[in-house]
Amino acid sequence: MDKQKNPDYMLVIMKNLNFIIIIYIALIMANSLSGYIHENSVYEFLAQISYMPPAAWKIPVISCCLYISCLLVMLIKDVKGYKLALKISFEIITGFFICCMLGFSYTGILLLIIADTMRFVPKLEQKFPFIVIICLFYFIADYDLISSRYSLISLETYLGYYQSDVRSALLGIKNITSSLNTFIFLIYMIMVVRIQMDEKERILELNNQLNSANNELHQANVRLEDYAAESVKMAEMKERNRLAREIHDTLGHALTGIITGIEACATLMDVAPEATKEQLKTIAEVARQGITDVRRSVNALRPDALEKTGLESALITLVSEMHSATSAKIEYNFETSLNCFSDDEEDIIYRIVQECITNSIRHGKADRINIHISREFNLLKILIKDNGTGCGEIKKGFGLHHMEERLDMLHGSLDYNGTDGFVVEAKIPIRWGTEQSS
Repeated sequence: MDKQKNPDYMLVIMKNLNFIIIIYIALIMANSLSGYIHENSVYEFLAQISYMPPAAWKIPVISCCLYISCLLVMLIKDVKGYKLALKISFEIITGFFICCMLGFSYTGILLLIIADTMRFVPKLEQKFPFIVIICLFYFIADYDLISSRYSLISLETYLGYYQSDVRSALLGIKNITSSLNTFIFLIYMIMVVRIQMDEKERILELNNQLNSANNELHQANVRLEDYAAESVKMAEMKERNRLAREIHDTLGHALTGIITGIEACATLMDVAPEATKEQLKTIAEVARQGITDVRRSVNALRPDALEKTGLESALITLVSEMHSATSAKIEYNFETSLNCFSDDEEDIIYRIVQECITNSIRHGKADRINIHISREFNLLKILIKDNGTGCGEIKKGFGLHHMEERLDMLHGSLDYNGTDGFVVEAKIPIRWGTEQSS
């Protein structure tokens, strides 16, 4: 059986048991009044009491109606605020009037109201004031305590109508059922408290598991960052070694040949002028081949996209790939043609756009980036703005420093601002006669 359902079953038992007890006591009282009236001994009964009791039929009918009303209100769940206060207040009032109808000979209905409050009021700070109020009513609604100030008709007075053996049996049944109601209430409360303790332990265990998972994730992220940093170092080292090999194999070889040839020319110049000319031709060819090899090595550093397509297509491909990889919305707008730029200009324009997109997504956590490229007289303007977190105090890192170095090579400028997202504006002078207007 589900632990969560056990208290609900116990609550149903309490509701049925309280209904039986209330009807049982009300019928005893009603039957006693009717008996006194039919046997013409009502004066003996009135002599024992200080006020006129209600009609015999009203006691079970009113008590039953009040209890049913209380049960119907208990069926209302998932209420908050003033509605919750009204609900519990109504239960307390109806319970108190039931106790009044029964001459405060039974107050177990208030235990049922406490049980309902404990089960269906969600938070402890909401339960506490209501439970305190109900408990006060429970302790106050005692026959001996109330009868000392107000005139009441005790159940024993009604039981005086019956024979002593019947009276003892009826009173015993009432006491047994009342004790049984109290016993069920105690079991119910133990179940509710146990379930709440289990729930707290479960939540605590889940929090511990979550903290453990977060720690493992943090450690994994640290290891990944270390691995990424190590990969970058290895890539840098590999690139340095490649460049060193290229320089050694191309420029070093060419310079060695040139130096050797010039030394030979210095020796042959006076002795064999014609041979010196031939040697100089050979040196020139070696120099040309060296320049070709150096250009080939430098071109190998350019992005593949620029090698395969033009700058404009390469930028469109870059934007599309970054959008697909990150889901960031990148709006790309250019108002001028990007054809006929030299290789170094294309490389710098491409790298600036690439670096800004990467920084916006990686550091600014942006999900919207606007790229605008336009021409103003002899300047190519690149304006890139994102909706990221921005940066109040900008510390120039490798990316910005590298972009400034690249632009300085073309006598350009770089401006940036991080107060509203991050904005980068690059201006590159156009070399007249090579760039075509749109």
